[in-house]
Amino acid sequence: MTMRTVKPRSAAGGPAAGSPATEGPAARGRAARRPARARVLVAVVALAAGALGAGTSQGATERVAAAPRLAPAAPADSGCDMRSLPPSTYEGGSKVQAIKKAGKLVVGVDQNSYHWGFRNPQTGRIEGFDIDLARAVAKSILGDPDKITFKTVPTARRIEAVKNGEVDLITRTMTITCDRLTQISFSAPYFSSGQRLVVPKAAKVTSVAQGLKGRRACVADQSSSQTELARNSRGAASVKVVENQLDCLVLMQLGQVDATLTDTVLAAAQTSQDPTVEMAGETIAPAFMGIAMKKEDTDLVARVNQVLADYRADGGWQDSYNRWLAPSMGVSSAQYLP
Repeated sequence: MTMRTVKPRSAAGGPAAGSPATEGPAARGRAARRPARARVLVAVVALAAGALGAGTSQGATERVAAAPRLAPAAPADSGCDMRSLPPSTYEGGSKVQAIKKAGKLVVGVDQNSYHWGFRNPQTGRIEGFDIDLARAVAKSILGDPDKITFKTVPTARRIEAVKNGEVDLITRTMTITCDRLTQISFSAPYFSSGQRLVVPKAAKVTSVAQGLKGRRACVADQSSSQTELARNSRGAASVKVVENQLDCLVLMQLGQVDATLTDTVLAAAQTSQDPTVEMAGETIAPAFMGIAMKKEDTDLVARVNQVLADYRADGGWQDSYNRWLAPSMGVSSAQYLP
């Protein structure tokens, strides 16, 4: 597997975002044991069942109008059409052929989101649910889950990295939004999400409004959380914008911010890493997460949607869920389907 090193900057400093992103063949294997002090509270949801119908034609873009919505529980006030292309096994398109010719899939990922995309300190391997998903795409298109180059991409650069062709796709807990859909394409959703507030347990917060009013909030740059607070600050005294969501946890540990607003699954990951903080109040701004791709790469979008359908049907999604999330969320994952 190709090796690449990318060093994302950390707005907060400290260990959260400083390690290099190099993934080599020796890293392949089972996940190392989890830190003993981390109590996994990750809130995860499953790949949307029946999100798209089957399709194998080359002209997948002509069938968009006939495709069902990503999920029946999509926010009614989303303000745009969030349908994706029908899944397809067709591999004659220009983007899929380019990937096959290159002999590798370049995937934008995170290395700081516990159990989603994180670097195991004991093995040096980037692991997590999103990483398993990326490997499933590589295996389906190239026949080998190791024919992949992981490139760590900060939250604020996800869209830029896709548009510039720095990566073929991004699996990085990325929310599907109307604004983003004007710039890039998304697969069918594979998780339900929303926004949750993370605060120190000592703060005794019981609602999002209480946790933000008059307090110093923190969000990742170009994140859905930043958009939500711009829409409604809920009385926050200030909003600190950082490069990656985990920088907010570091700043909270240093006493420089009082609360972090982030995606539900990332909020749960933060509480798993630091037992002194908790998710407080209600879930706001319900949304879905998908795999991001270049807008013109319609053949890849359709092919990835087929991978998602197969991944759930053949038990790959459930196996990954069991590996990373079942210990905290229970054996049954049905309740997390959008």
